[in-house]
Amino acid sequence: MQTSAEIKEKLKTTTEWQSWMDEIENDSRKSVQTLLTSWRRKQVLRKKLLEDHNAKLAFDDMFRKESFDLVAGIDEAGRGPLAGPVVTAAVILPEDCSSLVGLDDSKQLSKAKREELAETIKKIAVSYAVHIQSPEAIDRLNIYQATRSSMTKAALALTPAPTIVLADAMMLELPMACESIIKGDAQSLSIAAASILAKTGRDALMAEYAVQYPQYGFEKHAGYGTKEHVAALEKYGPCEIHRKTFEPVKTLLTQNSLF
Repeated sequence: MQTSAEIKEKLKTTTEWQSWMDEIENDSRKSVQTLLTSWRRKQVLRKKLLEDHNAKLAFDDMFRKESFDLVAGIDEAGRGPLAGPVVTAAVILPEDCSSLVGLDDSKQLSKAKREELAETIKKIAVSYAVHIQSPEAIDRLNIYQATRSSMTKAALALTPAPTIVLADAMMLELPMACESIIKGDAQSLSIAAASILAKTGRDALMAEYAVQYPQYGFEKHAGYGTKEHVAALEKYGPCEIHRKTFEPVKTLLTQNSLF
């Protein structure tokens, strides 16, 4: 009879029901049944992830007129924060994306998973580009136009150039076809990949700013308007990377100028 430890090790590398599992299905040991229940639960999750993955691939395929057409996904990170840049990313994925099963909207994944996926995306992508739009440009252009400009620059930096661009909730003026996809990171694998590169890229920048401006806690909230961040703003005032046209930064700057 196999020990629980032996069964556990075999189940780790098993994704389909095997003949040897017929025996353990009737095993009276509670530990074995717990292992089997856990294995079944993992297979259900694995199946759902694979179905979601294939659905995202099929979505991107709908925009190809020819099998060799290149589809680029574009997304952004950081439109809402009070500080720091907007970061946009554009990604063209290869035909074989099996290593990206589980890729989803960056907000649905843990930090560790995002970083793991980001490395995989950079390794297998046909092409990818990341563009950083500064707080100064955001204040000058407004957040919508700054994001749109950044997405455009990311798309134009791709080599080879894509046949069609799928942008998350944004229509871009480009020399190639472009589609605005609402909630694109939940539908398109290429947009989901772009969301990962944008998010991890921006988080890395905000971690660097946290060292430069330690009083604001950027490593915790990435510049978003949390209670902690607003309290620090009121205590220390805005710094160079705060967006001067965003509230409450704008009001605080106005108040400070009166003294």
